[in-house]
Amino acid sequence: MSLFLATLLPGLFVALLGAVLLWNNSLVGSTAKALPRSNRGAWLFFGAGAVWFIWRCSQLNESDLIFFKTPGPVMIGFGVLAVLAFVYTPDFLAVRGLCVLMLLAAEPLLYAAYMEYSHPQRLLMVTAVYLGLGLALYLAAAPYRLRDFFDWLFQRPSRVRLVGAILLSYGLATAAAAFTY
Repeated sequence: MSLFLATLLPGLFVALLGAVLLWNNSLVGSTAKALPRSNRGAWLFFGAGAVWFIWRCSQLNESDLIFFKTPGPVMIGFGVLAVLAFVYTPDFLAVRGLCVLMLLAAEPLLYAAYMEYSHPQRLLMVTAVYLGLGLALYLAAAPYRLRDFFDWLFQRPSRVRLVGAILLSYGLATAAAAFTY
């Protein structure tokens, strides 16, 4: 992935998230509050994260695998774990799926910015990715905190609009920085 694309895509994503929060109609609040325990969200986000991770496992070579010659047993093992997660731990699976997606998406983004010291504006994207990584690790361990955050955020419309304005501004600045490379 090029540095241009690795900066533009997260910038547009953050700007879109900020615009949705800035708009803040009743559908935004109800969807956000329902997301942590959403069954559809679990299937979408955790399912996509599981498929992406299993695909990444299929790309492993023999030097990455300690006990196996092929990635087949690893892929089957993680596939079984993903199915068991749906059966035995369905609570907050959508939040954990978002965390998995963030962890997997960070690698190509950070790899594109690696050793690009001549472009200091890349730090806008890198900072957002590292904040997302920290948040993903925290929420994977305590996914109910996202529910608590949404409850706090949507108590006052001014909070939602302020967070939306900050995210929209940061996302537009990051997307604009992509055109300076």
